[in-house]
Amino acid sequence: MRSVPRWALLSSVTAPVVLIGGWMIAALLEGPAYDPATQTISTLAANGAAGSWVMTAALAVLGVCHMVTALGLRPAALPGRVALGAGGAAAFVVALVPPPNSGGSLRHGSAAAVGFALLAVWPVLAADRRGTAPWGLRPVPSLTATTLMLVSAIWFMIELRFDGAAGAAERLVTALQSLWPFAVVASCLRHPGRPEGPLP
Repeated sequence: MRSVPRWALLSSVTAPVVLIGGWMIAALLEGPAYDPATQTISTLAANGAAGSWVMTAALAVLGVCHMVTALGLRPAALPGRVALGAGGAAAFVVALVPPPNSGGSLRHGSAAAVGFALLAVWPVLAADRRGTAPWGLRPVPSLTATTLMLVSAIWFMIELRFDGAAGAAERLVTALQSLWPFAVVASCLRHPGRPEGPLP
């Protein structure tokens, strides 16, 4: 079993903290006119939004965290690591192309859709079918994580289409996607089969 460096734990725990903290601070800066239940995170990052610099920075840091975690997650299958890293790169692109304050943006929306898809499928692509695999890389938890992310993403699309609780749905899927890398890294570090001794 290849070891996971402890810096991967730092990057994986930073991702959800920065994302959730970012949307909370940006929403406070936006004021009572912003409704987190119905309005998306992209609204907070839009050009002209009061907290756009906070949300943009949070998305950029999130992307970097996922890329760093993908580098350190050595026990995971390579396709999963590539998908996680590419999902991080997509999040970074989302930060670089914020939507205008007048509405949606094809570039922003496309980058976000690619990121959603990659971060939804990476758990099942990273799965290790050997019985000695850490819990977070076993097939059942991996498939469960991917299923939850896909179902919540579908809910988000439905709410977006019908002007419903798109903000709540988006926060659920993005929270799940930002937390799962931490769960996997933590399970790898706690796995009894990992090598003993200091990690790089």
